[in-house]
Amino acid sequence: MEQYLRQVKRLPHTHLRQFFRIKASDDFRALVATPAHKSQLRDSKMKRISKDLRRIKLALTGRQDAFSYILDLAYGRRGKLRWELMEPLLAQANAPSLPDPMIRSVPSSRPPVYSPELSALLINTASRTNKPLELHQLKFPPTLSARADPTSDEARLLGLLSRRLELNTRRRYFAREWKKVYPPLDIAVKGNDGLLSTSVSDVENAGGRILGSQDQGLLPGVEDIVGPPTAGTPITRRERLLGIHQSTGNSSKQRHPSRWLRRRYQALLGRLPVLILNKGHKKPSYGVHLPLSSIALVGRNAAHRRPALDAPNLAWLEHANVLEKGKPKNTVPR
Repeated sequence: MEQYLRQVKRLPHTHLRQFFRIKASDDFRALVATPAHKSQLRDSKMKRISKDLRRIKLALTGRQDAFSYILDLAYGRRGKLRWELMEPLLAQANAPSLPDPMIRSVPSSRPPVYSPELSALLINTASRTNKPLELHQLKFPPTLSARADPTSDEARLLGLLSRRLELNTRRRYFAREWKKVYPPLDIAVKGNDGLLSTSVSDVENAGGRILGSQDQGLLPGVEDIVGPPTAGTPITRRERLLGIHQSTGNSSKQRHPSRWLRRRYQALLGRLPVLILNKGHKKPSYGVHLPLSSIALVGRNAAHRRPALDAPNLAWLEHANVLEKGKPKNTVPR
């Protein structure tokens, strides 16, 4: 326990230290509470604790895969916290809107219900670990036989699919696909003025669900480490030792001095989708995007910093649009 906590104290961010202190406490309490006659279970829990300790040690030595793993644990990209963040979004809708049981004599045979929040996460690229789903696939899963549709040729020739088989297929598809979603840390409410708010009161007033990490400042903490997209080159270590301060330019925010650490957190931002509740419509709708810190996904779980959209870049962009429309190519922006 003491060795575990000593390594946790060396982690570079407050949230990481707090998370693994709590995790260590829970893991060791569970180990002590395990009965002595269940030796196999005790050994399994002890191996899990030892494995976490080894990963923390490797992360502190600069191993990229180990540090990314503990970041994913601490921010709910994997592990128990991931389930806790997804649980409110998996909750079934209110009783009046629940579908009828597929088997009349079995009240528990209702098909799974995709909440509006979960539907937005499933069909968006920013919140998926792989290819997003199409909206029609939520109503009729691609793994479901065409015989489940009474109007299909297969149903007319071979008969309707068994209701029990259809129910099991829909449940398996639901359980498989939600596990491919990155859970959001916050639900942001977008008002009529276009501003976003993650306040618990604003989300409740808009009819949204409250997540376990709602409005706790986890996402802004990550963005503070990465820094603003227009931040200048950080000063060197020798300059810091000499007391030279970096000029702030047009932004008062400073990036973390460690470039390696900034890149790890920058890659993490590509796995932290923001779920936006648009309340300006007659019927509230949801959208998903990545954090507003100029992060774009390149490949799988990669991050790339876009350049600032200044006047020259905007001029070249407009010129490219002109060329695509087939207009004369002799007008070069100056």
